[in-house]
Amino acid sequence: MNTIDLHVHSTASDGSFTPTEVVELAHNAGLSHFALTDHDTVDGVAEAMAAGNRYENLHVIPGIELSCYYNNREIHIVGLFVDYEGPAFLEALNALKQARIDRNEKMIQKFVTAGIPLTMDELLHGNPNSVITRAHFARVLVEKGVCANKTEAFDKYLGIGCPFYLAKPKVTPEHVLELIQNAGGTAILAHPYSYKLSKSEVERLLDETLIPLGLAGMECYYSTYDSGQTQELRSIAFARNLFVSGGSDFHGVVKPDISIGTGRGNLRIPDTLLHPILEHRRHSI
Repeated sequence: MNTIDLHVHSTASDGSFTPTEVVELAHNAGLSHFALTDHDTVDGVAEAMAAGNRYENLHVIPGIELSCYYNNREIHIVGLFVDYEGPAFLEALNALKQARIDRNEKMIQKFVTAGIPLTMDELLHGNPNSVITRAHFARVLVEKGVCANKTEAFDKYLGIGCPFYLAKPKVTPEHVLELIQNAGGTAILAHPYSYKLSKSEVERLLDETLIPLGLAGMECYYSTYDSGQTQELRSIAFARNLFVSGGSDFHGVVKPDISIGTGRGNLRIPDTLLHPILEHRRHSI
């Protein structure tokens, strides 16, 4: 069985491996396909596509992971096969990136005011084009000895409701799904059980909000899900004619227990999941 990974991050956002290094890891893991899905950016996709051309049996899918809000809860939508060079798409992403920059600068100031010196250069860590997320703040807090580990950083400082948390601008699901669709992408709800939603709440999110807006699929395979959760999500997807997707959410050292392709060791995402997605895209063009 050939395996795939449709949710992977690089240094273009908050991963620790460059797009080229991620491609090498995917090849070494024996994947037939993987999608580079950095947060709010496609800056690493061209490099990954070029690196992927070196390997005959590995196909790189241009992707992105976009954040939006549903009932004051942040949710993530993965876009697969997006036009990563489209001018309108890139312009819209630049606007999202600037909003992130503004938020991060305000968070930095909150830390400085509280007597915890922290700079943008420390967050960027030598990657000037990186999209800064809370994971970057967590890394610096651990490096400075403010926190023992990233879990403590989120629990005490960076999590929702914590003293230094600032919400990103309230991007709507409508906006995110429109961006992905206009870029020719296939929109997938990422890790639906990571938002502290029950099964019925996930179904309501799908039925009342995301599917009417054009959601095409859902991640049913994920690093932290057991077989029961995967099967439950598959059933929800099949009942709604949604594509079944899956990914490790690989970040490198940011999530050291998660490996590309295999997650925490037991993740196996069959490439047969791609077949209906590709078939649909062929008939839609």
